[in-house]
Amino acid sequence: MAITPRMRISAIRRFLHSQSSAGLVLMATAAVALVLANSPLARTYEAVLHIYLGPLSLAHWINDALMAVFFLLVGLEIKREMLDGQLSTWSRRILPGIAAAGGMAVPALLFYAFNTGATARGWAIPAATDIAFALGVISLLGNRVPASLRIFLAALAIIDDLGAVIIIAMFYTADLSVVDLACAGGVVAALVALNRFRVRSLTPYLLLGALLWVFVFRSGIHATLAGVVLALTIPMEITPSRSDVDATSPLHRLENFLHLPVGFLIVPLFALANAGVPVLKLPAEALAAPVTLGVALGLLLGKPVGVFGMSAAAIRFGLADAPAHASRLQMFGIALLCGIGFTMSLFIALLAFPGDLILQSEAKIGIMAGSLLSGLLGYTVLRLADREKSKAAASVW
Repeated sequence: MAITPRMRISAIRRFLHSQSSAGLVLMATAAVALVLANSPLARTYEAVLHIYLGPLSLAHWINDALMAVFFLLVGLEIKREMLDGQLSTWSRRILPGIAAAGGMAVPALLFYAFNTGATARGWAIPAATDIAFALGVISLLGNRVPASLRIFLAALAIIDDLGAVIIIAMFYTADLSVVDLACAGGVVAALVALNRFRVRSLTPYLLLGALLWVFVFRSGIHATLAGVVLALTIPMEITPSRSDVDATSPLHRLENFLHLPVGFLIVPLFALANAGVPVLKLPAEALAAPVTLGVALGLLLGKPVGVFGMSAAAIRFGLADAPAHASRLQMFGIALLCGIGFTMSLFIALLAFPGDLILQSEAKIGIMAGSLLSGLLGYTVLRLADREKSKAAASVW
């Protein structure tokens, strides 16, 4: 049987619910990592992360291999939303697209205001929004946040992720191996051929995807981008059949399968491996270092200024419609939540300052401080905004 609009709405609700729950788990895991790194177990914590399992350490398996699965899910979500979701038409893309552009540009400029020279490589750290974390905060507010704003935030975060993927590919790539890139290109051609011949079994795609990861890992491009490339080749079409499962395309099946392990295992493991900053062992000046301030203020100030400012301008000049039943204050609260940049920001920090533990730690402190304050302020503003009558308040746009 074909997928109906009601079934699509249910899928969106399941997606938002799972992301919200995963965000709460992510908060708890990040707190555990921070406690471990500043406790008598700190040395054991570090030693475990540097245990070698075959050719890579545990930390590298998490950051390079497991996070490729995270990027695979990101790629699947981007493709689905672009073809058959909230970003499938230009009218739906305009507002979150403009907001995302402002939300990436302003934090980067604010980071540059504090950093020059070698530390300027971290300009993209405050540019991304962590959808799981942000929806986790929204879940605490229940029905106080209009559904239109939840969907707006999800669409904006997906565009943010797309921007982050492009940034990583363009600005955080090491020396390239032409041979491995050529081999990766051959694998991509085989994946495209599978798509063209309408192969619906996921097994050949995943086997070739594993081979693609190996070649990309060796090529100098960050291995996680193999997940995005693989996602773009997974077929997405709806074929009527006898059951909901059979009616779902390979992309939908893989996306549904990955949501739980990515949200409740892979991303928390990434946080556990990377959020542990030994704050007590850092010099006091690290708390007010240019990288720390650039990241923290980029998230706390740059994100809401960019997101809310560009959204308000787009609505004011008739380029886009305001989210239904949402007041200006509620929109500002969502813009504040966009300053939660945890997962992708941590990932970019590792790429921006490879091997420099001090700069990585400063960036992580800025990420956690900026994300925590953004979450608290966003929650407070949205809670206060609920006292207004949203339908009447929407007219202020």
